[in-house]
Amino acid sequence: MAPPSKWRVAWVTPGNSSHSLVSSRNAADASLKSFAHMAVAAQVGCSWCLDIGYFLAQNQHLDLAKASQVLRWRESEVFTPLERDVLEYAEAMTNTPPTVTDELSARLLDRLGAAAMVELTVFIAFANFATRSNTALGIESQGFSAACEVPLAGRPAHSGAASTA
Repeated sequence: MAPPSKWRVAWVTPGNSSHSLVSSRNAADASLKSFAHMAVAAQVGCSWCLDIGYFLAQNQHLDLAKASQVLRWRESEVFTPLERDVLEYAEAMTNTPPTVTDELSARLLDRLGAAAMVELTVFIAFANFATRSNTALGIESQGFSAACEVPLAGRPAHSGAASTA
C-alpha cells in the first residue's frame, strides 16, 4: 500500500526524522499517542510498557478512565470514533504482517491532517520497537501503575487483535 502523497511530503520535510517526530513534535494529541502505545504494548505483551504508560498517563493528566480501558477498547464505550480508529491503527501496524487498510488510513488522515498522521505513525512504529525490545530483554512491570487509583481493565478473552507472531 503506497502512502498518500501528502504523507510523502511530510515525511521528506527536513526535521521529520523518526527521533524528532517521536520526541518533540506535537501535531498529534498526547492522549492519542499514549493510548496507541498502550494498545501496542498490550498486543505485544510488554507489561513494563503498560505499567509505565498508565503511570505516565496519570502524571500527564490524561483521561485515566480511558487509559484503564485500552485493553478492552472494542467493548468499552468510553472512546470516541477517532480514538477507536487510532487504537485500531496501532493494532493494525503491530500485526505481522501489518494490516492497515487504505480506508482506515484515509479516515485518520482526514481527521488528523498530514503532520499528525505522520507523527502518530512514527510514534506507533517506535512503540513497536520499544515494546518488542523490552519483551525480548525480559523487562517486566515494575509496579508503577499500582500507585494509580484506577485499576487497569483486563483484556477480554477474545480481543479481536490479530496475531503478532
